[in-house]
Amino acid sequence: MVVLSDIHGVLPVLEAILAEPEVGGADLIVVTGDHASGPQPREVLERLLAEGDRIRLVRGNADRELVALRRGPSTEAPDGITAWAADQLSEDQVDLLAELPHPLVIEVDGFGPVVFCHGSPRRDDEIVLVDSPLSRWRAALADLPTDHRTVVCGHTHMPFLRLVDRRLVINAGSVGMPYGRPGGSWALLRDGGVRLERTVIDVDAAVEAVVAGSHYPQRRAWADEYIRAANSDADAIAAFTPPGDRP
Repeated sequence: MVVLSDIHGVLPVLEAILAEPEVGGADLIVVTGDHASGPQPREVLERLLAEGDRIRLVRGNADRELVALRRGPSTEAPDGITAWAADQLSEDQVDLLAELPHPLVIEVDGFGPVVFCHGSPRRDDEIVLVDSPLSRWRAALADLPTDHRTVVCGHTHMPFLRLVDRRLVINAGSVGMPYGRPGGSWALLRDGGVRLERTVIDVDAAVEAVVAGSHYPQRRAWADEYIRAANSDADAIAAFTPPGDRP
Protein backbone atom coordinates (compact mmCIF):
# COMPACT_ATOMS: atom_id res chain seq x y z
CA MET A 1 0.00 0.00 0.00
CA VAL A 2 0.97 3.65 -0.54
CA VAL A 3 0.64 6.62 1.81
CA LEU A 4 0.47 10.26 0.73
CA SER A 5 -0.09 13.33 2.88
CA ASP A 6 -0.53 17.08 2.79
CA ILE A 7 -1.37 17.53 -0.88
CA HIS A 8 -2.61 21.06 -0.16
CA GLY A 9 -4.37 21.50 -3.46
CA VAL A 10 -1.34 20.97 -5.73
CA LEU A 11 -2.52 18.89 -8.67
CA PRO A 12 0.60 18.53 -10.86
CA VAL A 13 2.70 16.98 -8.09
CA LEU A 14 -0.15 14.65 -7.14
CA GLU A 15 -0.42 13.58 -10.78
CA ALA A 16 3.32 12.90 -10.93
CA ILE A 17 3.15 10.64 -7.86
CA LEU A 18 0.08 8.77 -9.10
CA ALA A 19 1.99 8.07 -12.32
CA GLU A 20 4.75 6.22 -10.41
CA PRO A 21 4.52 2.49 -11.26
CA GLU A 22 4.42 1.36 -7.64
CA VAL A 23 1.72 3.90 -6.83
CA GLY A 24 -0.30 3.02 -9.90
CA GLY A 25 -0.10 -0.66 -8.99
CA ALA A 26 -0.96 -0.25 -5.31
CA ASP A 27 -4.16 -1.87 -4.10
CA LEU A 28 -4.68 0.85 -1.49
CA ILE A 29 -3.70 4.52 -1.20
CA VAL A 30 -4.24 6.31 2.11
CA VAL A 31 -3.92 10.09 2.23
CA THR A 32 -3.38 11.35 5.77
CA GLY A 33 -5.02 14.76 5.62
CA ASP A 34 -4.85 18.33 4.34
CA HIS A 35 -6.05 17.49 0.86
CA ALA A 36 -7.58 20.65 -0.56
CA SER A 37 -6.33 23.76 1.23
CA GLY A 38 -4.27 25.19 -1.58
CA PRO A 39 -4.44 26.64 -5.10
CA GLN A 40 -6.34 23.76 -6.81
CA PRO A 41 -8.76 22.46 -4.16
CA ARG A 42 -11.61 21.21 -6.35
CA GLU A 43 -9.31 19.63 -8.89
CA VAL A 44 -7.31 17.69 -6.28
CA LEU A 45 -10.43 16.26 -4.63
CA GLU A 46 -11.83 15.26 -8.02
CA ARG A 47 -8.54 13.55 -8.93
CA LEU A 48 -8.40 11.64 -5.65
CA LEU A 49 -11.97 10.41 -6.00
CA ALA A 50 -11.19 9.25 -9.54
CA GLU A 51 -9.04 6.54 -7.93
CA GLY A 52 -12.23 4.86 -6.75
CA ASP A 53 -12.31 2.24 -4.03
CA ARG A 54 -8.54 2.08 -3.62
CA ILE A 55 -8.35 5.58 -2.08
CA ARG A 56 -8.96 6.28 1.60
CA LEU A 57 -8.85 9.81 2.98
CA VAL A 58 -8.14 10.89 6.56
CA ARG A 59 -9.18 14.27 7.95
CA GLY A 60 -6.49 16.88 8.50
CA ASN A 61 -6.71 20.11 10.47
CA ALA A 62 -6.89 22.13 7.24
CA ASP A 63 -9.77 19.95 5.99
CA ARG A 64 -11.63 20.59 9.25
CA GLU A 65 -11.05 24.32 8.91
CA LEU A 66 -12.35 24.37 5.33
CA VAL A 67 -15.59 22.82 6.55
CA ALA A 68 -15.80 25.28 9.46
CA LEU A 69 -15.33 28.24 7.12
CA ARG A 70 -18.27 27.06 5.02
CA ARG A 71 -20.54 25.83 7.79
CA GLY A 72 -19.21 27.28 11.03
CA PRO A 73 -18.19 27.76 13.64
CA SER A 74 -14.66 28.70 12.60
CA THR A 75 -12.45 29.26 15.63
CA GLU A 76 -9.32 30.25 13.75
CA ALA A 77 -8.40 33.24 11.61
CA PRO A 78 -7.70 31.58 8.24
CA ASP A 79 -4.83 32.57 6.00
CA GLY A 80 -5.70 33.95 2.58
CA ILE A 81 -5.46 30.73 0.61
CA THR A 82 -7.50 28.74 3.14
CA ALA A 83 -10.40 31.18 2.97
CA TRP A 84 -10.16 31.27 -0.81
CA ALA A 85 -10.03 27.47 -1.11
CA ALA A 86 -13.10 27.07 1.11
CA ASP A 87 -15.09 29.22 -1.31
CA GLN A 88 -14.09 27.06 -4.29
CA LEU A 89 -15.47 23.76 -2.99
CA SER A 90 -18.76 22.30 -4.11
CA GLU A 91 -21.31 21.32 -1.48
CA ASP A 92 -20.58 17.66 -2.20
CA GLN A 93 -16.89 18.27 -1.58
CA VAL A 94 -17.62 20.03 1.71
CA ASP A 95 -19.78 17.04 2.66
CA LEU A 96 -16.89 14.73 1.82
CA LEU A 97 -14.44 16.64 4.01
CA ALA A 98 -16.94 16.88 6.85
CA GLU A 99 -17.35 13.10 6.93
CA LEU A 100 -13.66 12.12 6.86
CA PRO A 101 -12.44 10.00 9.78
CA HIS A 102 -9.62 10.82 12.16
CA PRO A 103 -7.88 8.58 13.02
CA LEU A 104 -8.43 5.66 10.66
CA VAL A 105 -7.33 2.10 11.49
CA ILE A 106 -6.68 -0.40 8.69
CA GLU A 107 -5.31 -3.93 8.89
CA VAL A 108 -2.18 -4.05 6.70
CA ASP A 109 -0.32 -7.24 5.78
CA GLY A 110 2.95 -7.44 7.67
CA PHE A 111 2.00 -4.70 10.13
CA GLY A 112 -1.32 -5.65 11.73
CA PRO A 113 -3.63 -2.76 12.64
CA VAL A 114 -2.11 0.51 11.39
CA VAL A 115 -3.29 3.87 12.74
CA PHE A 116 -3.48 6.58 10.08
CA CYS A 117 -3.78 10.12 11.42
CA HIS A 118 -2.78 13.67 10.63
CA GLY A 119 -1.02 15.32 13.56
CA SER A 120 -1.32 12.50 16.08
CA PRO A 121 -3.95 9.86 16.82
CA ARG A 122 -5.53 12.08 19.46
CA ARG A 123 -5.48 15.43 17.63
CA ASP A 124 -5.33 16.35 13.96
CA ASP A 125 -3.28 19.47 14.71
CA GLU A 126 -0.77 18.06 17.22
CA ILE A 127 2.86 18.65 16.26
CA VAL A 128 5.27 15.80 16.92
CA LEU A 129 8.58 15.82 15.08
CA VAL A 130 11.25 13.28 14.29
CA ASP A 131 13.35 14.67 17.16
CA SER A 132 10.53 15.38 19.63
CA PRO A 133 11.31 13.97 23.11
CA LEU A 134 10.12 10.49 23.87
CA SER A 135 7.87 11.91 26.58
CA ARG A 136 5.96 13.98 24.01
CA TRP A 137 5.61 11.01 21.69
CA ARG A 138 4.42 8.76 24.51
CA ALA A 139 1.73 11.29 25.41
CA ALA A 140 0.61 11.60 21.79
CA LEU A 141 0.26 7.82 21.45
CA ALA A 142 -0.94 7.07 24.97
CA ASP A 143 -4.55 6.27 24.06
CA LEU A 144 -3.73 3.60 21.47
CA PRO A 145 -4.49 -0.07 22.13
CA THR A 146 -1.37 -2.08 22.85
CA ASP A 147 -1.67 -4.07 19.61
CA HIS A 148 -1.61 -0.93 17.44
CA ARG A 149 2.12 -0.93 16.84
CA THR A 150 2.36 1.21 13.68
CA VAL A 151 1.29 4.86 13.35
CA VAL A 152 1.33 6.82 10.08
CA CYS A 153 1.01 10.60 10.39
CA GLY A 154 1.46 13.81 8.42
CA HIS A 155 1.00 17.51 9.26
CA THR A 156 4.64 18.58 9.57
CA HIS A 157 5.52 18.18 5.85
CA MET A 158 8.82 16.38 6.51
CA PRO A 159 9.24 12.63 5.89
CA PHE A 160 10.68 10.47 8.65
CA LEU A 161 10.72 7.00 10.13
CA ARG A 162 11.41 6.33 13.81
CA LEU A 163 10.70 4.03 16.73
CA VAL A 164 8.78 5.26 19.77
CA ASP A 165 9.06 2.75 22.60
CA ARG A 166 8.66 -0.19 20.17
CA ARG A 167 6.01 1.50 18.05
CA LEU A 168 6.93 2.34 14.48
CA VAL A 169 6.00 5.89 13.45
CA ILE A 170 6.01 6.90 9.77
CA ASN A 171 5.54 10.35 8.28
CA ALA A 172 5.17 10.27 4.50
CA GLY A 173 6.06 13.96 4.10
CA SER A 174 4.15 16.38 1.89
CA VAL A 175 2.99 16.23 -1.70
CA GLY A 176 2.28 19.92 -2.23
CA MET A 177 4.16 21.87 0.46
CA PRO A 178 7.46 20.08 1.15
CA TYR A 179 9.93 21.49 3.66
CA GLY A 180 13.54 20.78 2.82
CA ARG A 181 13.63 19.94 -0.88
CA PRO A 182 11.18 20.09 -3.79
CA GLY A 183 9.35 17.06 -5.08
CA GLY A 184 6.51 14.88 -3.90
CA SER A 185 7.11 12.62 -0.90
CA TRP A 186 5.25 9.37 -0.28
CA ALA A 187 5.69 6.10 1.57
CA LEU A 188 5.40 2.47 0.51
CA LEU A 189 4.35 -0.14 3.08
CA ARG A 190 4.91 -3.70 1.91
CA ASP A 191 5.35 -7.03 3.74
CA GLY A 192 6.26 -5.36 7.02
CA GLY A 193 8.82 -3.02 5.45
CA VAL A 194 8.69 0.73 4.82
CA ARG A 195 10.28 2.80 2.08
CA LEU A 196 10.21 6.57 2.11
CA GLU A 197 10.04 7.69 -1.50
CA ARG A 198 10.30 10.97 -3.37
CA THR A 199 9.03 11.77 -6.86
CA VAL A 200 11.36 14.19 -8.61
CA ILE A 201 9.44 16.83 -10.55
CA ASP A 202 10.16 19.53 -13.08
CA VAL A 203 9.74 22.34 -10.57
CA ASP A 204 9.39 25.13 -13.12
CA ALA A 205 6.74 23.18 -15.03
CA ALA A 206 4.83 22.39 -11.83
CA VAL A 207 4.81 26.05 -10.82
CA GLU A 208 3.53 27.07 -14.25
CA ALA A 209 0.88 24.34 -14.18
CA VAL A 210 -0.45 25.67 -10.87
CA VAL A 211 -0.40 29.24 -12.15
CA ALA A 212 -2.31 28.20 -15.28
CA GLY A 213 -4.72 25.92 -13.43
CA SER A 214 -5.71 28.14 -10.50
CA HIS A 215 -7.54 31.42 -10.02
CA TYR A 216 -6.07 32.15 -6.60
CA PRO A 217 -4.83 35.76 -6.86
CA GLN A 218 -1.44 35.08 -5.23
CA ARG A 219 -0.93 31.70 -6.87
CA ARG A 220 2.51 32.43 -8.34
CA ALA A 221 3.97 33.67 -5.07
CA TRP A 222 2.41 30.70 -3.27
CA ALA A 223 3.79 28.22 -5.78
CA ASP A 224 7.24 29.84 -5.75
CA GLU A 225 7.38 29.45 -1.98
CA TYR A 226 5.91 26.00 -1.52
CA ILE A 227 6.46 24.01 -4.70
CA ARG A 228 10.04 25.26 -4.85
CA ALA A 229 10.45 24.33 -1.14
CA ALA A 230 11.77 27.72 -0.12
CA ASN A 231 11.40 26.70 3.54
CA SER A 232 14.10 24.33 4.75
CA ASP A 233 13.57 21.44 7.11
CA ALA A 234 15.80 23.20 9.64
CA ASP A 235 13.59 26.30 9.42
CA ALA A 236 10.46 24.20 9.88
CA ILE A 237 11.81 22.25 12.86
CA ALA A 238 12.90 25.49 14.54
CA ALA A 239 9.46 27.03 13.96
CA PHE A 240 7.46 23.96 15.05
CA THR A 241 9.45 22.81 18.09
CA PRO A 242 7.70 23.77 21.33
CA PRO A 243 9.91 25.92 23.60
CA GLY A 244 10.07 23.24 26.28
CA ASP A 245 11.58 20.75 23.82
CA ARG A 246 14.52 22.93 22.87
CA PRO A 247 17.92 22.24 24.49
